[in-house]
Amino acid sequence: MAVAELWETLKQAIVAYTGLSPTAFFTAVAVAAALYHVVSGIFAPPPPPRQRPREEPEAEPLPPPVQLGEVEEEELRQYDGSDPKKPLLMAIKGQIYDVTQSRMFYGPGGPYALFAGKDASRALAKMSFEPQDLNGDLTGLGPFEIDALQDWEYKFMSKYVKVGTIKKAAPAEDAPEATETTAAEAEPEKAPATDDKLREASLEEVATEKEAAADVAVAKES
Repeated sequence: MAVAELWETLKQAIVAYTGLSPTAFFTAVAVAAALYHVVSGIFAPPPPPRQRPREEPEAEPLPPPVQLGEVEEEELRQYDGSDPKKPLLMAIKGQIYDVTQSRMFYGPGGPYALFAGKDASRALAKMSFEPQDLNGDLTGLGPFEIDALQDWEYKFMSKYVKVGTIKKAAPAEDAPEATETTAAEAEPEKAPATDDKLREASLEEVATEKEAAADVAVAKES
């Protein structure tokens, strides 16, 4: 009831203020709204161009690992990451691995940069960064440290490519010393032989003298 009364009041107001019928009024309002939308669309500034997503530069593929074979420890130090054109290498238990793909860890500025270019077996076993432990000497390590080093070796074997081994130092030659010792031991043995010969000669001279004395005694008795 109230809605009907409100509608009648509205129609009367439209006729009184506009002189138009309610139908003509609402038609004019709809046309005006459509016209406004069209005109605003014509004069509106064009939308900004859509920005293309920035393409991140693709990382250059790593060169294939280069097999070094058997090298000296001094030569291994050349691959500590100081030269970006060379691969990044380190060794465990004399086995050299290419760790170039983990340059953020083993390269300059990385947490394990001290291990690059060296056999870091002792340091890895003890989890030490002391300079005296940056070598491959395993003497004096305990069973837990040996197990820790074994875990590191398994990790490197499964993740990195082995590219060579560290040449072991040749043992010192003991042959000349042995020869000199044998000669020195042989010389004292000659002395007893010489003494025996002198004793035999002395005994022979005594026997000869006794025989000569016996002959002289016999001659006198005759």
